[in-house]
Amino acid sequence: MPLQHIDSLLQDFHHLATVFFQENNQTIRQLIKVMVQALEGGQKLIFFGNGGSAAQAQHLAAEFVNRFLIDRQPLAALALTCDSSVVTSIANDYRFDDIFLRQLQALGRPGDVAVGLSTSGTSVNVTRALEYAGKHQLITAGFLGNDGGTCKQACDYPLVVNSSDTPRIQEVHLLLGHLLCEVVEREVCTRTC
Repeated sequence: MPLQHIDSLLQDFHHLATVFFQENNQTIRQLIKVMVQALEGGQKLIFFGNGGSAAQAQHLAAEFVNRFLIDRQPLAALALTCDSSVVTSIANDYRFDDIFLRQLQALGRPGDVAVGLSTSGTSVNVTRALEYAGKHQLITAGFLGNDGGTCKQACDYPLVVNSSDTPRIQEVHLLLGHLLCEVVEREVCTRTC
């Protein structure tokens, strides 16, 4: 791979991340506050998405439950992508569009924070779950791409990476996720650790 291509990829990521964090600074700060309040109030963070976004959902839930940088008590978080028996039974008995919705119906409670990840912004199963969550007093956030698509309309806190380049979107989402993990963990620990 030519070095110019590597430099170009890094420049693209740097530019996209810089613009994203400038445009979403206030929304990110508000989401941090909401996540901290939810965790301190006994609520949980619920992550879900498809493909690479499913992997990121699991990654982020693991960072909250186990630890990110600080040895601390576990924080309540889960990913709706982990239980293959649940996911496949819903997809088989109902439809794939309901795999996150049905789990939120079972596990979501008012005050929980539902975080949908969709690089397209148009994942039907993510949109349906976010819409349900919003109607049932869960706080909704989205790690989204493109123009935010249908998911954006269902989010209290839409965080949109304005790009159609899936790898770059996912890279910014990972940086966002790590930022949330670190700051939320520190905020919770200043009060309880």
